[in-house]
Amino acid sequence: MTSAIAAMEKIAMKTTTTHYDVIIIGTGAGGGTLAHRLAPTGKKILVLERGDFLPREKDNWNAKEVYQKERYHTDEHWYDKDGKAFRPQTGYWVGGNTKLYGAALLRLRERDFEQVIHKGGISPEWELKYQDFEPYYTQAEKLYDVHGERGKDPTEPPCSEPYPYAAVSHELDMQTIADGIHKLGYYPFHLPLGLKLNESDRTKSPCIRCDTFDGYPCLVGAKADAEVNAIRPTREAYPNVTLMTNAKVLKLHTSASGREVTAVETDVNGELYQFSADIVVVACGAINSAGLLLRSANEKHPNGLANSSDRVGRNFMKHHAIALLSIHTEPNRANFQKTIAVNDFYWGEPDFPYPMGMVQNSGNVLPDMIPAEAPPLLAPYVKLIPGFELHLMAERSVGWWLQTEDLPDPNNRVRVVGDKLHLDYTLNNTEAADRLVHRWTSVLKSIERNAMHVIPFSLYPRNNIPLQAVGHQCGTCRFGSDPKTSVLDLNCRTHDVDNLYVVDGSFFPSNSGVNPTLTIMANALRVGDAIAERLISFTVVSE
Repeated sequence: MTSAIAAMEKIAMKTTTTHYDVIIIGTGAGGGTLAHRLAPTGKKILVLERGDFLPREKDNWNAKEVYQKERYHTDEHWYDKDGKAFRPQTGYWVGGNTKLYGAALLRLRERDFEQVIHKGGISPEWELKYQDFEPYYTQAEKLYDVHGERGKDPTEPPCSEPYPYAAVSHELDMQTIADGIHKLGYYPFHLPLGLKLNESDRTKSPCIRCDTFDGYPCLVGAKADAEVNAIRPTREAYPNVTLMTNAKVLKLHTSASGREVTAVETDVNGELYQFSADIVVVACGAINSAGLLLRSANEKHPNGLANSSDRVGRNFMKHHAIALLSIHTEPNRANFQKTIAVNDFYWGEPDFPYPMGMVQNSGNVLPDMIPAEAPPLLAPYVKLIPGFELHLMAERSVGWWLQTEDLPDPNNRVRVVGDKLHLDYTLNNTEAADRLVHRWTSVLKSIERNAMHVIPFSLYPRNNIPLQAVGHQCGTCRFGSDPKTSVLDLNCRTHDVDNLYVVDGSFFPSNSGVNPTLTIMANALRVGDAIAERLISFTVVSE
C-alpha cells in the first residue's frame, strides 16, 4: 500500500459529518473581519486558524524577546529566488499578523484606484473605484476604533463621515518635530491608528500609551487587532460561529468537475480531518493563500486550484519599505512616538512628477532593539557597545518608516516546490524610493529640532527592509472581470471554482503607497455582504 493511499484512508477515518454553511480559513484582517460580518446571518460558520491564541505574558513588551529573538514569529522557513532559506517575519495566531502590526489604518487615495504612471513603470487601474469602497472604509474605521483627524492630510480622499475617534495627540517632543516640519512648508498630520484610547479620561482607557507600541503584541488588549475587535466579540455573541485553533489547512479537494470545493483537508493538532461547507473562504494572507491554492492542484486544476489564468501567486507586492533613524542632540522624552505622518511627497514633487510614497513615525526606539536590527556587517560592532551607550543613543532617536509603492510584476511570485514555499521577489521602482529617502533626510536635518545624523543604512532599523518582512503582502490572486487575466471576480470569488473565495490582500491589482490593512478590512466587509446575499439565496432555494 502506498503512503498516499494510507494517508487518504487516515483522512477518511477523520472525515466529519458536520456540514457548515461557510468555512473561513484564517483569522487576520481579512478572515477575522469576514467572520464578524457573516456571524449575524445565523449561518453555521467554521473558522480555522493554524495558530493558537497569542499568550498574554510579560514578554509581549520585551524588546529583546520581540525583536532580537522574534518570539512571536513562525520558526518555519521559506526560500528566496536563489533558493536561499529565510525565516519570514509572520505570525500564526488568532488575529493573524494584526497581533503584531503597527495599527496604522489608512485609506487608499482616490487616485490609487486609477492607472498611475511611476518612474519605474505603471500601476494598473482597478475595476472598482474608491467610491465602491468608501462606505466600507467608514465601517472598517468604526469596527477597528480608528483615531484620526480629517482635513489635515493633503492627499486624503473624500470621506462621508469623520473618524470615529479623535486623533492620537502628539507628546511634547513629537509636537515640536511636527511643528518644525510644518514650518518648512509641509503638512504633517496625525497618523490614523486603531487602538482603544480614551485621552479625555485616562482612567477609562485600555491603552496606556506605552513605549512598546508598534510591532509588539499588546499586553493589555488595547491594540485594535482582528482578534480583539472581530474574533473575540463574534465568539462571545454568536453561538453559530465555531473557532478551531491549531488547525492548519493542507489542501482543498474539489468535486469531479473541479467546479466546487468539497473538502477542506486540515491538520488539527496532528490529526487529519476533512471539513465541508457550501462556501469556502481562503484568508491566509496573500502568500499562504496562494501557496494553499497551488498545493491543491488536481486533475482538473493541474497548475493549482483556480489557476487557469496562471496568475495564482504572481504579482506579489510588499512595498519598498525603508526604516530610518534620526539621532538628535536632545533626548526624545515622548513615551508614545508613533503619531506623525507626512504625505507631501506621495505624488512626487515639482522636479520629480512621479509618486514617491509615504512617511510615518515608527514606534519608540529601545536599546534592546538596536543590536537586533543592525545590518550584518555592523551587528558585531554594535553588540560591543556598552548598554549605557546604547541607551543614550536610543533616547535621542526617532524612528521613521518610509514606504514606496512596488509595482506588480508577474515574475515576483509565490511558488510551491515539493513541500517548500518559494518567494521570488526583486525590488522595483527604486529610484522613487531613493529620492524619498534623500528628501526626508534633508527635511529632518532642516527642522529646528534638527537631527545630528540620519542613518539610511542604519543601526536601527535596517535600510531596505529585507524580504522576510512581509507585513504588507498583497497581490497574488488579483481580482477582475476577465478570467484570463485575474484569479478572482469583483466579489473575490474564484473564476474557476464556484464556491471558493479569497478574502485577504491577495486581490490587490496594485499596492498604492499606504498600508494595505484597512483596505483588506473594508474589502472583507464588502465581500461579506455579497456572501451574505448568496447565503440568503441558498436558503430561499432550499425552502
